[in-house]
Amino acid sequence: MSSKERSTSTPPHFFTPARLALTGLVLSLVAMTGASSCNSTENIGGAKEPAPVTIPNNPAKPVSAAVATLPPAVRDAEMRAVTGSPIKLSDYSGKVLVLNLWATWCGPCRMEIPELVKVYNEYRERGLEVIGLSTENPDASAETVKRFMQEYDMNYRVGWSPPAVSIELMQGRDAIPQSFVISRDGRILKRFVGFNYQSTPPQLRLAIEAALKG
Repeated sequence: MSSKERSTSTPPHFFTPARLALTGLVLSLVAMTGASSCNSTENIGGAKEPAPVTIPNNPAKPVSAAVATLPPAVRDAEMRAVTGSPIKLSDYSGKVLVLNLWATWCGPCRMEIPELVKVYNEYRERGLEVIGLSTENPDASAETVKRFMQEYDMNYRVGWSPPAVSIELMQGRDAIPQSFVISRDGRILKRFVGFNYQSTPPQLRLAIEAALKG
C-alpha cells in the first residue's frame, strides 16, 4: 500500500492529548463558576437517572408567595428516615432548619452535601438543624443512601421525600439540589435551586445567620 493510500484510509485521531487537556480545563472551569442542578421531574420517587441541566449563575432564587411558609401537607407529613422514627418537620418548630432535596445520582448534590455538613457542624450548637430528603424511591435506594451517608459523613438526619412533598416544595422548579432555610416559625426565608461552589456557601451562611438572629 502506498503512503497516499494509507493517508486516505486511516482517519486522524480527534482526541489528541492537547485536546483532551483543553476539554478537561473547560469542564473544570464550568464546574467552578457555573451553578448546576439536575432535572428531577422524571425521577421523583423513581430510580431512573435523568440528564443533568445547567441553570443561570445565581443559584439563590426568590421564594414565591405560595411557599412563603411550609404548607401543612409538607409540615405534617411523616417521612421515612434512614434511621430512627419518621421525619416530621412540625417536630422542628422553634428551630432554624435547612431542608435539602437531593439524590445520590445527582452530581451537584454531591458537591453541596459537604458544605451542608460543614454548616451543620458550625451552627448546630446555636440551634440549627439540617435535614436531607432524597427524592429517590426509598425501597430501591435504601442501601445506596446508607452507603452515601457513610461516605460523605452525613451526621444530620436523612430520609426520603414523598413525591407529593417534593412537588409541593419545588413549585414547578423541578431541579435538585434545592435547599430551604426555614425560620423558627416555619417561614421559608431563602431558597436555593442548584449549587454554585463559589456563591452558594457564603449566601447559605448569611441566610442561616439571619435566621438564627431573627
